[in-house]
Amino acid sequence: MTNFILIFLFLSLGLVLQHVKQFPNHIYKTLNKIVIYFCLPAITLYHIPKIKWSNELLFPIGAGWITYILAFLFFHILGKKLGWSNKLIGCLILTAGLSNSSFLGYPIIEALFGKKGLETAVLVDQPGTFVVVSTFGVFTATFYSKGSPNTFEILKKIILFPPFIMFVLSCLLNVFDYDLHESIQSLLLKIGSLVTPLALLSVGLQLTFDKKSKHWKFLRLGLFFKLILVPFTILILYVFIFNQRSEAIKITLLETAMAPMITGAILASTYGLKPKLSSMMIGFGIPISFITLAVWYFVLTFI
Repeated sequence: MTNFILIFLFLSLGLVLQHVKQFPNHIYKTLNKIVIYFCLPAITLYHIPKIKWSNELLFPIGAGWITYILAFLFFHILGKKLGWSNKLIGCLILTAGLSNSSFLGYPIIEALFGKKGLETAVLVDQPGTFVVVSTFGVFTATFYSKGSPNTFEILKKIILFPPFIMFVLSCLLNVFDYDLHESIQSLLLKIGSLVTPLALLSVGLQLTFDKKSKHWKFLRLGLFFKLILVPFTILILYVFIFNQRSEAIKITLLETAMAPMITGAILASTYGLKPKLSSMMIGFGIPISFITLAVWYFVLTFI
């Protein structure tokens, strides 16, 4: 419940501050950089070294990758066919192709499945969704913001992306079965805990409710893809094709049905990929997802 209160508190605060003349209009750009360059690397360095790997983890880990590939193919092909701008295509891929599998996902999964369910939720989030945004996400942001950057420039962006650097370091710590000192882990948790309020405040500062906006139809399409089409595809693939019906699979499906990932929206905004639309995907996607998640949870009772 605390997490849900924080969501609406910081979104509302951002909306209010938009109308305060003394408040700097573009402070959200600084907030975005703090989230990407400090908070996200801290989260990675804390969680990844603790993961215990096995073949059974491929389904929850793979869900984030499958979701993003589906979004990339769907919006790239549709966008090119309909003549959309590269920035619009990139924005929809980054927001509709990534799930809010941690901030929303963790408390919802814990409420429905208990502490044990969090183990699966972390797998969907950290080596899944989070690594996707640190690699493919950066590729997408770079490619669609500049049209046709060369391969070297894209690789450079990915390799030098702070969350990706921390992911590589964290994987090495995991391989050598080494975890950081408790005092360092405590510091990482404190830094990582800032991602939610700062990111949501940034979204609130950019969120608009212009009835004449051309973004509404793209918002509807993006949320339909993220909240309905993606979990339906995972359901067909995992349950009916691969014949998987464990609790971990149910948790994985619910994680893919979460609202768009805040980090994806921040990345889109940072690279100039339709910042207003990316904020709308978060601002409207989160409350709407509460309804669609209830429907998906009901569907899972029949599996």
